[in-house]
Amino acid sequence: MRMGEYVIRRILEMIPVVLIVIVFNFTIVHLAPGDPAVILAGERATAEYVEATRKRYGLDRPIHEQLILYLMSLMRGDFGDSLAYHRPVLELIVEKIPATLLLVLTSQLVSMVLGTLIGALSAKKYGSRTDRLISFTSVILYSMPVFWFGLILILVFGITLRWFPIWGITSPEMQLSGWGQVVDILWHLFLPVVTLSAAYLTPIFVRLSRSSVMEVMKEDFIMAARAKGLTENVVFFKHALRNALLPTVTQAGLLLGFVLSGALMTETVFGWPGLGRFMYESIFRRDYPTLMGLFIITSVCVAVASLITDIVYALLDPRVVYK
Repeated sequence: MRMGEYVIRRILEMIPVVLIVIVFNFTIVHLAPGDPAVILAGERATAEYVEATRKRYGLDRPIHEQLILYLMSLMRGDFGDSLAYHRPVLELIVEKIPATLLLVLTSQLVSMVLGTLIGALSAKKYGSRTDRLISFTSVILYSMPVFWFGLILILVFGITLRWFPIWGITSPEMQLSGWGQVVDILWHLFLPVVTLSAAYLTPIFVRLSRSSVMEVMKEDFIMAARAKGLTENVVFFKHALRNALLPTVTQAGLLLGFVLSGALMTETVFGWPGLGRFMYESIFRRDYPTLMGLFIITSVCVAVASLITDIVYALLDPRVVYK
C-alpha cells in the first residue's frame, strides 16, 4: 500500500473515533455539577436574570438538542463563543497554542536527547553503581507530582535564590523587543521546561532507551559486529544505539499529543499563558464551549501525532511496510 493511501485510510478511521470523543466529552461536561448561568449572571443576580441568561445561551434546552446544534456548528467550522470571554472559542485557542507549543516542544526535545543518552549510558553500565543510580533517580523523578516539583523549583530558584522568574512568559515591567525579548522568554521558560522534563518526560525516555539498548545488544548483528573486530564503542554507538532509537521515536510521537494536555499543571503553577492554564480557568468558569473546543483540539492532536509517528517510523525503518 502506498503511503498516501495509508494516510487517507487512517484519517477516515480517525473521524468516527473523534466523533465519539466529542459526544462523550459533551455529555460529561454538561452533566458536571455547577450551573454556568449562575456564574455568568453573578452570585447576587436575581432568579429572573439567571433564567434569562440561561435562555440567552441556550442552556435551558435538553442536552441532546444542544449536542445536535453543536455538531452542526462544528460542521461549519464554528466552535461557538466563549461564555466567559464573549469571543469565538477557536480564536482564543489559536492565541494560546504558540505558548503551549513552545513549552511542549522544548521539553520534548530536551527530554528526548537527555533521556536517550542517559538511558544508553545506563544500559552500557548495566549492573554497575551508575546503572542503579540512574534507575533509582528516574523512578523517583517519575513518581513526583509535576505540580509539587514545580513548586519546589519556584521556592528554591525563584523565591530564595531569585535566579528565575516564577510567573508568566515575559516581564511586563520591561519593554523589550528583538533579541532582548527572546532572552526574556527563554528566561521565563527555563523552570517550566525543567519541571515538565524532569518530573514527567525524561524518566520515560531513560527507561525506554535503557530497555531498548539492552534488547538490541542481544541481537545477532551485534555479535557479528564484534566478530569483525570492531571496537566496543563503535558497536555500541553505530549499531546498538542507532537501532535502539526506533522505539524512542515512536514513544516521542505518541507522547507529544498527550503532553499538550498534560502540561496543564505546569502551566497553571507557573502562570504560563497556554492551553493548559486556559483549560484550568475554563473548568472553574464552567465555560462549556471553550472546554469542548479544547477537548476537540487535544483529541485531534493525539490522532495526528499518532499518524505522524507511523509515517516517521516507516521512513526510519525500511523493514516496515504498511498493508
